[in-house]
Amino acid sequence: MMGAPGSIAWLARHEIRLFWYNAASGKPKAAPRRPGTGGLAALGLAWLVLHVAAFFVVSRTAGIDAADPRVLVAVTALLFGCMTFMLSSALKSSVLVLFERGDLDLLLSSPLPSRSIFTVRLATVAAGTAALYLFFLAPFAHMSAVLGHTRWLAVYPVILASATIIACAAMLLTLGLVRVLGARRTRVVAQVIGALAGALLFILSQVFSHYSQTMETEAAAAFAQAFSAGGLLGAASPLWLPGRALLGDPLPVLGTVLVAIAAFMFTAGRTHRFFVHGLQQAASSSRATRAPEGGVRYRFGRSLFDTVVRKEWRLIVRDPHLISQVALQLIYLLPLCLIVFRRSEIQLPALAAGLTLLCSSLTASLAWITVSAEDAPDLLRSAPAAARTVRLAKLAAAVMPSLAIISIPLLWLVMRAPVAGLLASFTVCGGVCAAAVIVHWCGRPASRGDFTTRGKGDFLRSMLEVLNGLAWGGLAWSLVSVATGEPSSTVLIGAAVAFASTLLTLAVAWFSRRA
Repeated sequence: MMGAPGSIAWLARHEIRLFWYNAASGKPKAAPRRPGTGGLAALGLAWLVLHVAAFFVVSRTAGIDAADPRVLVAVTALLFGCMTFMLSSALKSSVLVLFERGDLDLLLSSPLPSRSIFTVRLATVAAGTAALYLFFLAPFAHMSAVLGHTRWLAVYPVILASATIIACAAMLLTLGLVRVLGARRTRVVAQVIGALAGALLFILSQVFSHYSQTMETEAAAAFAQAFSAGGLLGAASPLWLPGRALLGDPLPVLGTVLVAIAAFMFTAGRTHRFFVHGLQQAASSSRATRAPEGGVRYRFGRSLFDTVVRKEWRLIVRDPHLISQVALQLIYLLPLCLIVFRRSEIQLPALAAGLTLLCSSLTASLAWITVSAEDAPDLLRSAPAAARTVRLAKLAAAVMPSLAIISIPLLWLVMRAPVAGLLASFTVCGGVCAAAVIVHWCGRPASRGDFTTRGKGDFLRSMLEVLNGLAWGGLAWSLVSVATGEPSSTVLIGAAVAFASTLLTLAVAWFSRRA
């Protein structure tokens, strides 16, 4: 159905087409393009493979008891986990449709009612949020229906309803942040919240997995009592209604759908004026900077190296959106820091490998910003300054923040386990410096706006970064294992292979360097 021009159906068709084309291009801000035949064929083949895998899984689990509390807990946890990641993607989509698409000025100046525009945008966010999860879960529902378990088709209404509820919450949260913080800060805060929501499950799993044995025993006893037939978390608990809905219980399915419809109608019907107000704040958010008190002061006393380093850091600090994207990698340092500072029996090899991997990844991101995403490369080349000093300063600007962030955990580790801490410091420094050098040798000029998609335009550099991190992480694991335990032939061979891999990666980067 095409829909009459100006109708909700007509506008929804346009939004769906944009969503489909942007998904094919892989860049929200890039020019949309029609999905190619090869991409569609690969997508269809992947879905067919998922159906085959789902058939084997469902044929062996078709006899599960839906009334078993363990099944309800597992299914409800699966749904809540999906909703956590849904919140992350819905917040990003809300920021995209509110601020980054740049077409709302045109739409709101047209004869289209703002209620229709907001309704379609909200529905697009909900559909986009549900699409990925339906892609992976629908094959299991289809194969269950083929095998006679039609209740599993409840995946469709439950996932769509959950995505709608999450999309409404994300849109309301984004608009609320606009009112409290303003449009400029909302972009950064919403993206950070979305990333935290996506990483929340990982962080919690790491936190709870490192409790002491006594606390684990006490928690197991408390949970056993709560999950008993008459306990607070028994099979009849309302907490498991989402799991019952996903398993096809009619009343919970109906309740979930009704809640989603009510949330959608409330959000679309009551907040479209606030939506317009948020857009007006976004349009007027570019305000002139205040003149510094006492006038402009020029400082020429610093060296060239110091000036370039400060310039790079200042440019990063002035871009909150870029900071939010780089800072997401630091989220995964939290569980590792928890292990270092709180647990007595530290898994030293895994800890050293994790710190090395994360620091090399963070340095590669910062080096890409300072080296490949330079805004004025011609100006630097034509400046009366030593090119070698400028290059070293740019690499130092990328390396120093990573080493400063990781210095406290490494110092604490050196105090508790000196040999392991010194070896971890060696591998961290090696991985960090190698990552910066690889970007310097193999990086292509790019724009800072391409940070999230930088791997697609420069495959060689991305692969070398990954191999470098894995090689140094493997070397950290092997060296610390040798230092803290009985050295076996397997570990020694692994250390030799990892060290050779680090040298080979640097050699490939050297011979692949760009002018």
